[in-house]
Amino acid sequence: MTDLDILGISGSLRGGSLNTALLRAAQKHAPAGVTIDLYDGLAGLPYYDGDLDTEEALPAQVRALRERIHAADGVLFATPEYNYSIPGGLKNLIDWASRPSATSSLLHKPVAIMGAAPTNFGTVRAQLALRQVFVWTHSDVVVKPEVMAFRAHERFDEAGNLVDDDTIKLVTSLVDALADKIRTAAK
Repeated sequence: MTDLDILGISGSLRGGSLNTALLRAAQKHAPAGVTIDLYDGLAGLPYYDGDLDTEEALPAQVRALRERIHAADGVLFATPEYNYSIPGGLKNLIDWASRPSATSSLLHKPVAIMGAAPTNFGTVRAQLALRQVFVWTHSDVVVKPEVMAFRAHERFDEAGNLVDDDTIKLVTSLVDALADKIRTAAK
């Protein structure tokens, strides 16, 4: 198989997001032949509205999102945890991307999940909630390794670079596992 293109999607809107920094670390430490392109349109997506989900009315930014996910070989999600679950903006993105269900950009798409949080429990519950959503979309989720960067503020330097060797190894292993899943699905 040729080089792999993975779309990285952060569920955080913050400029200094540790989840976006986690995706940048995945870009930096991706194996040869794997490119991770970061999606930056989360803030521009309108709330999901079935009345707009028609060929004539579909917002341009939604069409672009669906096209980018379709074009990607796989998707790497980095999610924070808000109120024991995934942030509303990320759920909204998935609601748009998962329709129409018969031709969804997420249908059978290889995906991987990771997350960073300042707490001791990390993003455990958010990742579980996201995995549940991906059951409905019929996405092909990487099961292991699980990357839950707890006390994440201690794992990055002031410039937002991941400096914790154990977390770097986990992120690298997750990207490797996603690449393996993509290659297996292509056979």
